[in-house]
Amino acid sequence: MMTTVHRCAWADNDPLMRAYHDAEWGVPERDSRALWEKLMLDGFQAGLAWITILRKRDSFREVFKGFDPEIVARFDQADIERLLGDARIIRSRAKIEATIGNARAYLAMREAGEDFSTFVWGMAGGEPIIGDGVHFPAKTPLSEAMSVALKKRGFKFVGPVIVYAWLQATGVVNDHGRDCFRR
Repeated sequence: MMTTVHRCAWADNDPLMRAYHDAEWGVPERDSRALWEKLMLDGFQAGLAWITILRKRDSFREVFKGFDPEIVARFDQADIERLLGDARIIRSRAKIEATIGNARAYLAMREAGEDFSTFVWGMAGGEPIIGDGVHFPAKTPLSEAMSVALKKRGFKFVGPVIVYAWLQATGVVNDHGRDCFRR
């Protein structure tokens, strides 16, 4: 007898989305660098479908040198022009420049003794927040507060909707649907 696997509806139409949903989305991430990378990718997604970013993720990782903030923070105008000419990624000057600036903001936090993961999870209370599995808001008071806190630290492309999508992706918020096997 074949068992039906129930997933979140957004993940059922594409093999890459299914794999992402089944293995990554909503898994609690506590590594600071990995959290930062995922926030940068969510920033690139603004105005686009996530599948677009997912299909380009390996290229993003390549051109942004593994999303190593220490390397990205040193990118200069020549790097920006190189990235703007690379059709394998989203070629938005504002998003590219924001990623470089966000690397600098991330490093400034670290240099001030503020660990990125501790900052993120501390604002969330230290444990995943479990959604009701029915209502999926675009933003929440937590994403609004975190957006403000990130902006105060110099981050860009971190509005409350982007931040909420990132909190879901990184498992800070568990918003798998009520019938989803990952819930």
